[in-house]
Amino acid sequence: MSQPLRYPPADRDEVVQVLHGHRVADPYRYLEEPDADRTRAFVDAQNALSRPILDALPAREPLLAMTTALLTAPRRGVPWERGGRYFVVANPGELDQDQLFWAPSLDELLDAPTLLLDPNDLSADGTVALTGARVSPDGRLLAYAVSEGGSDWRTIRVREVAGGADRPDELRWTKWVDPTWLPDASGFLYWRYPEPAGAGRGGALTDAMGAGELVLHRLVAGSGAPQAADRAADPGPDEVIWTPPDRDWLADPWVAPDGRWLVLTSSPGTDSRSLICAHRLRTDQGRVVIDPAAVPVVGELADAHHVVGSDGDTLYLRTERDAPRGRLVAVELATDAPTAASWRTVVPQHEQDVLVSAHPARDCFALVWSTDAAHRLQVVDRTGAHRDWPALPEPISLVAVNTRAGSPEILLGVGSFTARTRSFRLETGPSITLTALPGPGGDVPLPELVTQRRRTVSSDGVEVPMTVLRRADLAPGPAPTLLYGYGGFDIALLPSFSAMFAAWVAAGGVLVVTNLRGGGEFGADWHRAGMGHRKQQVFDDLIACAQALIDSGDTTPAQLAVHGRSNGGLLVGAVLTQRPELFAAALPTVGVLDMLRFHLFTIGWAWTTDYGSPEDADDFAALLAYSPLHRLAPGTRYPATLICTGDHDDRVVPAHSLKFGAQLQHCQAGPAPVLLRVDTRAGHGMGKPARALALEYADQLAFAAAHTGLAPV
Repeated sequence: MSQPLRYPPADRDEVVQVLHGHRVADPYRYLEEPDADRTRAFVDAQNALSRPILDALPAREPLLAMTTALLTAPRRGVPWERGGRYFVVANPGELDQDQLFWAPSLDELLDAPTLLLDPNDLSADGTVALTGARVSPDGRLLAYAVSEGGSDWRTIRVREVAGGADRPDELRWTKWVDPTWLPDASGFLYWRYPEPAGAGRGGALTDAMGAGELVLHRLVAGSGAPQAADRAADPGPDEVIWTPPDRDWLADPWVAPDGRWLVLTSSPGTDSRSLICAHRLRTDQGRVVIDPAAVPVVGELADAHHVVGSDGDTLYLRTERDAPRGRLVAVELATDAPTAASWRTVVPQHEQDVLVSAHPARDCFALVWSTDAAHRLQVVDRTGAHRDWPALPEPISLVAVNTRAGSPEILLGVGSFTARTRSFRLETGPSITLTALPGPGGDVPLPELVTQRRRTVSSDGVEVPMTVLRRADLAPGPAPTLLYGYGGFDIALLPSFSAMFAAWVAAGGVLVVTNLRGGGEFGADWHRAGMGHRKQQVFDDLIACAQALIDSGDTTPAQLAVHGRSNGGLLVGAVLTQRPELFAAALPTVGVLDMLRFHLFTIGWAWTTDYGSPEDADDFAALLAYSPLHRLAPGTRYPATLICTGDHDDRVVPAHSLKFGAQLQHCQAGPAPVLLRVDTRAGHGMGKPARALALEYADQLAFAAAHTGLAPV
């Protein structure tokens, strides 16, 4: 593509807003209305431009064959047990959506399970997905959540496990919190919002959301209770359990398996710091009720805390209080107001490793430690004394640790860069035994890969790690390279299998996965070093990784593509606007790209804890300095860019990508193409049918291949 493309004409309105004394032009603001005629016409024109170009890319067919094979291979998740029954999510390979199965034993689950729920029956186009499944403690009932077209909005229903029949319960306009059962299975807690005022006109997609609330839904024997009953009542079967002090706040419930306590962990937006309070559970007239009086456990919003489990009135927490890499503590709830000074340390902070999580089983805890952004598993007794390091493969991530407080059985999901998730059974009785569970078969053969851990020095002198993967049969030297990062919201990038990444490396490309500031790989301090006014450091970290790969001869700017999703899409938008000469291609996907208006749509206001708020003058200045939309400058030669979004994305609304794409096309001075790929009936990525995901990956990889010189081997 040596000649610049002729892009579809796009209106540029004279929209200028004065923000904190700055005049900010926003010529494509009309694209924020997803159902407006001009927006629909813009999307149609962009897809009409990009589709034939993507279809004609030389590497697309072999890459589509590989991504399709990987995504449609038989797969099975990690089993879990409730009430003596076992459950698993699985797919024979050809179905758009995974199914849910159950059996009375683990052996039967693996050999001849019973189908409990098939989301493929819920829509003709395969876009209704199972997005939450919680089985009652006695194993009799399934509370499940489904989403349509990739939306974050969920509808919760209840199904009888034994007979497979749905009860009448239907709870709409829910998000975020999976159903949390009471110990007697008489009801569950969930998080709901009022029905959006714009639901009938598509405004539910973009309108800023109001405050939600944590509600207890009671099941009525034989019929089910309508959602309208889930409101405060005194006395009454249904009630609002927790109302946020401000729109930004969310609460996550946890119910003690022995039925003594309900513990609520609350935080503003996506803030990893949290407050904790506990409520006693008691039985009244044959059913569990919640004591409204709260026992404060954490009353200061200063650190992250996560509920681990309980023994009677002893609550176990994974906390970062006085331990930025995490420790396990015991809190006595029987006292009126337990203070941090009275907490008992069970497992202290490690001098280097991060305590990621702790999971209670009979007489022990399974501890997940992160060592240089890879997981190890340790078993300790209830006093914290070491018992074993189970011999799992390395380097890995533990994608699931399914335990029951009274059971010696732990079911593990182990992921890596080079192999899809494998399941293991860990028995923690008098002796500890580890057994690999049989997989579903049908694995797609991949060439042997080599993995190397590297480090480079960022702009402030701090070392930033990255993992480099390539085919073992390819000689070192400059090669087409895909650079991936995230760097935000305390989320860690760990060894995990991706069909997109596997297809790229199998085709002969080099993959580099970075561990940037802002992520959760190395504890709270690493996260905070990339938050708020320090967000630019995240971009500097990625730029340092890119420069190190070029300086070492692993790749060249003409062979380097950069990719990221969501907050990682912001990362890509930032580095391509700050250092366009470093990259041959950029793949920002469902990215946050307008940093001055992100807080005005759906759940965007919740991200101010990580980004800062455009309403604050100091935060505004920091955001404006790197906002990808506003960094674009006419007359600049930008790398080839493929911007991907979904027209039903109600987390990072498509306006981010549409406005950025229009402005980038307007500013592009070089011959490299700027394309928009807008999926219909798709959202932020959740629940996308396997074949649709294979098409997206193939388009992105073929685009990157075309502009980095990769010819699949």
